[in-house]
Formats: sequence, C-alpha cells, structure tokens
Amino acid sequence: MPRSFGNNIADSVQRCVDYADTLLKGVPADRFARFAAPGGEVIESNHPAFILGHLALYGERIVDHCGGDAASVAAPEGFAAVFSKDAKCQDDPEGTIYPPMEEVIAAFKKGYEAGIAALRSAPDGMLDEENPVAAMIPRFPTKGSVLAFYGGGHMMVHLGQFSAWRRMAGLGAA
Repeated sequence: MPRSFGNNIADSVQRCVDYADTLLKGVPADRFARFAAPGGEVIESNHPAFILGHLALYGERIVDHCGGDAASVAAPEGFAAVFSKDAKCQDDPEGTIYPPMEEVIAAFKKGYEAGIAALRSAPDGMLDEENPVAAMIPRFPTKGSVLAFYGGGHMMVHLGQFSAWRRMAGLGAA
C-alpha cells in the first residue's frame, strides 16, 4: 500500500514525540531545568527544559513549510531568546531563566501535533519543492528533506541528550 512521503515523515515525528513522553516519566519539575550532577560533579549538558524548549521551536517550522498557519502554533513569546540554536543552556536552580515545565511541554506538544497533521496532509509534490531556508539548501535541498531532518535526526539528537541527562540525574533509562 503506497503512502505519501509526508505520512512517512509524520510517522517518525510521532515516534519522537512518544519517546519524549517516555523520557519525561519521573522527571520532577524542580530538576527539569537543572544540570545533572552525578557524584556531586555538575555536568554542563543540555537539560530537559532546554531540549524540549528548543525542539518546541520546530513544530511551527514544519507547519510553515507545509503551508499551514505557523502563527497559530508558534512557541510562546520569549522561547526563541532562551531556546534558539544560538542560546546556551544554563543551570536554573531558582527557576527564573526558563518557563515552567508544564509550559515547555505544552508548547512542544502543540507544535508537533500540528506539524504531524500538516505532514499527513502534505502532497508529495509540495515536499519536492525547494527548501525555503536558503542556508540549509546545500544539506537539505527540498522541503521534504529538511522536514525529514526536523522530524527525525534533529529530534533524536536532542532526545538522546535527554536520555543521557536522565542517567546522569540518577533517573535511569526510560
């Protein structure tokens, strides 16, 4: 049974979202934006707040590249400043740098739910169009290739960081 390219990408995105849910199990809100400190030694590695907040910026990109209303699923005001690709993850013991856990998770899920729906309805021809992000064209020449990256490799790299953080934080494998 043939399936659209958009559905194939959406399957990967859905698996990543499901994996994020698994990784969140047992993460206390007061540790969500904290560096792990195994044996008392702080490890400056991305924590769950930064990882999911950063990824929350990409659901709207998927929707936008598929021709949908990205503004309706845009991450909340201030997310880009603290979660962009150029932002540095910081330990947040006072809870003053990053939004609360519930807000970060909600933004992550909202964007990707809309992104999955947009991918499932995307015609294959649209996914063959040129990538609208000129700087990324050498690596990902089409919308389909950049969307496959956003919903696969990019997400799994960051979710792998989350998995490592869990172990360093003493929460074990998910």
